[in-house]
Amino acid sequence: MILFLAGCTSEQSDQFDLVINNVNLIDGTGGPLQAGVSIGIIKGKIVAIDTTLLDNKKNRIDGTGKFLIPGLFDCHVHTSDFERDFPRFIHYGVTSIFITGGSLCTNDFYAAMCKQGNQDTIPAPIVFHTSQHFSMEGRHPSKTYSSSNWRDGESIFYLKDTIQIQRLVKEVSKYPIVGIKLTIEDGPAPPFVERIPQSFIDKTVKEASKYGLEVFAHISDNIELEMAINGGVQNLVHFTGVKIDPKDSIQMKLLKKFLERKPFWVTTLMIDKSFLYPIHPEWFESESMLGAYKESVKELDPSLVQRAKIYVGILMDEYGLTENSLEAFVLPQVTDIQFLDGMGFNMVLGTDTGNDFNFPGYSLHEEMQLLNLGRMKPLNIIKMGTLNAAKMMNAQDSLGSIEVGKIANMVLLDKSPLEDISNTLLINSVIKRGVIQERIKG
Repeated sequence: MILFLAGCTSEQSDQFDLVINNVNLIDGTGGPLQAGVSIGIIKGKIVAIDTTLLDNKKNRIDGTGKFLIPGLFDCHVHTSDFERDFPRFIHYGVTSIFITGGSLCTNDFYAAMCKQGNQDTIPAPIVFHTSQHFSMEGRHPSKTYSSSNWRDGESIFYLKDTIQIQRLVKEVSKYPIVGIKLTIEDGPAPPFVERIPQSFIDKTVKEASKYGLEVFAHISDNIELEMAINGGVQNLVHFTGVKIDPKDSIQMKLLKKFLERKPFWVTTLMIDKSFLYPIHPEWFESESMLGAYKESVKELDPSLVQRAKIYVGILMDEYGLTENSLEAFVLPQVTDIQFLDGMGFNMVLGTDTGNDFNFPGYSLHEEMQLLNLGRMKPLNIIKMGTLNAAKMMNAQDSLGSIEVGKIANMVLLDKSPLEDISNTLLINSVIKRGVIQERIKG
């Protein structure tokens, strides 16, 4: 089969800017691997997918024995230093990110990140983002993650009444946001703060809909899940902390109600693994981990390890666990995610990158490995980090899969991720808008 855009003919094949020949294609749609495929790229877009070799006088990559997947998305990102972090995302094949607020996320900071992502000279992912946090004073995240950078009206909006919400939504709708970031959560650990009132959730969703905006809510338990669904929220940017019980008829009815909205739900299993990192220094021995990340192990002084043990103990009590192994923390959640995926939920990969042990780029591959612990199929996992993510960004017409007409964001792997999902770390080349990206050396 040969697919070409209108105006592109076989006689023009030597005009491709880049050709990848004879590669094993995993296109991100969830469909089966296609062997021996050639990809032609012009001006940053895929213009040909061919089952025969494409001739090209310019740049050509021999894909024999290699595997091509779409550029990956991390759909829950925070960064305090994007000039440092963006090349790290690209190094690991993460060509698009979704930034869901943060203490530095003023309009100017968002604009600077987007500008960096919209060029290809300096390695940087394409940036999507929400509004600043809609929260309340003394609540999560400004109370639980104290910082002088939280400034009302600039990096966060402290809601005081429902009338104010109408004005704020109108204000943020003028900016290039994907949707409203609403923080319902009572905090990551004791002492917990108060949750946002239900009336504020209801009003935010109602006002957002007037401007064609969806709400991306931050939740971390079943109470907050119910509040979000009853308030009309369309998307959730966390899964960690939620417990699904297929035998609970009330919860199942609630989830079916939620499913009618065709929502997106981000996984963020790396939150729990990041809490475990200080008591598992052997994890820093991975050959695929950047040296800059391995430096973190040098900071594992006894006081830090002790604090981690205390926090893990709190989480174990909350989850009802008797051991602090990675499997004990993750497997029940993976089972729940698989159940939701089977129900028809659009599950999306995201890490909540931003803390010391949740690493830009690298941890998205860890997220995939955590899902694979529960034997989730690699094809499904890859789709969660590509096409599902693009759909959540409403960018599926240009991103998320390797199809004719789409932007050429791709990752070339040396081994098959379908045989072992950890092979997504065996990266040969990262391509963004048809340009082979510079990766970090050493």
